[in-house]
Amino acid sequence: MAMAEKKNEYPPAVEADRRLLPFETWEDYLDSLIEIADLRNLRSIGTARTIAALGYRANGDTLTEKEFYKRRAVIHSIVYPVVRPYVLVSEGVKIDDPFNRELAVRERANRVGILQSVIFIRHFTKGGFEISGYIDYAHRLVTENWGPFFRANKMLWPRDSDLGYYHWRHGTVRSNISRNYKPIMDPDRGLLFQNRHDHKILCPDPHQDPGQNTTKQRVYSPRYTQIEIYDHVVRRKS
Repeated sequence: MAMAEKKNEYPPAVEADRRLLPFETWEDYLDSLIEIADLRNLRSIGTARTIAALGYRANGDTLTEKEFYKRRAVIHSIVYPVVRPYVLVSEGVKIDDPFNRELAVRERANRVGILQSVIFIRHFTKGGFEISGYIDYAHRLVTENWGPFFRANKMLWPRDSDLGYYHWRHGTVRSNISRNYKPIMDPDRGLLFQNRHDHKILCPDPHQDPGQNTTKQRVYSPRYTQIEIYDHVVRRKS
């Protein structure tokens, strides 16, 4: 079923503004408020529109010209979203590293929002200091260039702007909200990530269930100390 035909898909305020879609112009919108008696008595479409614009022909507030075009643009973008093209950076690339291969398999699903994977990586620097963190893969895909990672085998390192970050030498511990997840500290279960789209909880504790619609996979690569990938299938409201 087409998006525009679904029932009860949007919040009440959005559903209310869908009434604006049939009107291409503010004048068309005003004409819909004019009563037949107005045209009969006033004998002028311009005068009838003025009365409608002043709010005498609507049960609620009559939108000004600026409000009409602004709200119509918003509802049009929601009901008829523009499909933005994307490029699969890993497509056609010869990939040898097991970790790179796993992320290449997941690239398309994360770009289109079907899957939202969280990557746990633990490294040790040349000086022997641990750096680890949790990375929102879908977030990173749209905020940086992955060409060097897939084509030149650039290593993936956690950043202090990722979902979770730990630097042993600097004593830095951070957690951040990403495009798809919000960190939550639970007194019993520890660090959790709440998906911002379907609000399901992802649990990265290796001794606990990863959560509803979520699977966990350990990946072995000679270049990394430890890798865990948590794949969350996003259940959007229908």
